[in-house]
Amino acid sequence: MSLKFLLFLKELIQYLKYTCPAHLYATSISPPAAEQIVSSIKVILGEDGSSRGADLYFSCAQKLARIRENSNFFRSELQKMGFEVLGDNDSPVMPIMLYNPAKIPAFSRECLKQNVAVVTVAFPATPLLLARARICISASHTREDLVKALEVISRVGDLVGIKYFPAEPKKQQQEERIKLE
Repeated sequence: MSLKFLLFLKELIQYLKYTCPAHLYATSISPPAAEQIVSSIKVILGEDGSSRGADLYFSCAQKLARIRENSNFFRSELQKMGFEVLGDNDSPVMPIMLYNPAKIPAFSRECLKQNVAVVTVAFPATPLLLARARICISASHTREDLVKALEVISRVGDLVGIKYFPAEPKKQQQEERIKLE
């Protein structure tokens, strides 16, 4: 390599160090953390040579599919009930918007009294009026678990007043409307 090229390369590296947003506003991931991520993905995909990502009942692919199914079911039911749910479809993490900071402890405590654990997130982690409850779904949740949690969250949502959208009519109510017409 020529000396000019090496000097240019040095100047380019200096320039990137001083102007790159990732370098200025964030820290890079450490090599051990990067290796943990890679190892975790290998376990999930079953590429590590073990069956740690699978269990007695489900393979890794089945677990991922089950998380997706559970998440989409739970999210759609929450939305039908009138909750404002953020996040992407297929995501097992579902923020339910509470907004009012006074509703945070009431929602959390009432859910916990009925054996449903929720994580609340509020200021300073979010803007003051954008408090939320975070629901996390797993592959090990059964449909019965999800239905029970939905019933509890619906009751508590009515009690605390966090259903910000009109609930979708239940099938029975829809059938009655059809009969009346």
